[in-house]
Amino acid sequence: MTIANEQFAGAENRVPEVTIDFWLIKLMAVTMGETAADYLAVNLGLGLTLTSVIMTVVLIVVIGAQFAQKRYVPAVYWAAVVLISIVGTLVTDNLTDNFGVPLETSTIVFTVVLGMTFLAWYLVERTLSIHTIFTNRREGFYWLAILFTFALGTAAGDLVAERFVFGYLATALIFLALIAAIAAAYYVLNINGIAAFWLAYIFTRPLGASLGDLLSQPSEYGGLGFGTIYTSFAFLATIVAIVLYMTASQDQRETAGVPRPPPKNPDVRA
Repeated sequence: MTIANEQFAGAENRVPEVTIDFWLIKLMAVTMGETAADYLAVNLGLGLTLTSVIMTVVLIVVIGAQFAQKRYVPAVYWAAVVLISIVGTLVTDNLTDNFGVPLETSTIVFTVVLGMTFLAWYLVERTLSIHTIFTNRREGFYWLAILFTFALGTAAGDLVAERFVFGYLATALIFLALIAAIAAAYYVLNINGIAAFWLAYIFTRPLGASLGDLLSQPSEYGGLGFGTIYTSFAFLATIVAIVLYMTASQDQRETAGVPRPPPKNPDVRA
């Protein structure tokens, strides 16, 4: 056994396997991130700045709890995803509304920053795999990348829907088509699985944001008018139901002594 293998022997991946459940709850989380941010800032009257401070503090607490687990715990992990989705939305909203940064600029900047995050991650770890998040350092890169995917997705979604005036439905269909193309490239053309994952992860954010705006915004703004309150709580209820199912399934496997499946792309470099 190599030194790297000895270091990771018995370690569990701290993030979930990529399954249909994963993508479903991820889409729910990013959609809720868009509507919940609007609900807290506008409907509750907290304002953009105060909402950003509160949600950032809550996110830090939950991320701390996630790092403390040293394994994948559905409730903690997905709470972190929902919160980082909200904070990622607020980052872009602050740049646009409070600092007047054009959406074109935000989209370009977050694309560059995300690319630099991936580059730094790869240079340090020699992998971008989400199948081997065994250390605090890898998990740190993982969550930083996710934060920037949410900020980028919010900017790109708003840019296409609002600045380019495609509307929420057309924007959602555009990003859905991009995700379908990535899936086809992965299953048919056998493109790199990690690259396909991160591309799909990035594009589910503007897809979810567009769906959230489509459902919540008034009809005069191109939405269906369900409002941020009902939309947010409907998606929250769906997320909770899926997390409960995931938790029950994991408990059943552990009770039966069934180990989690090994990584599809093992990478045991320290």
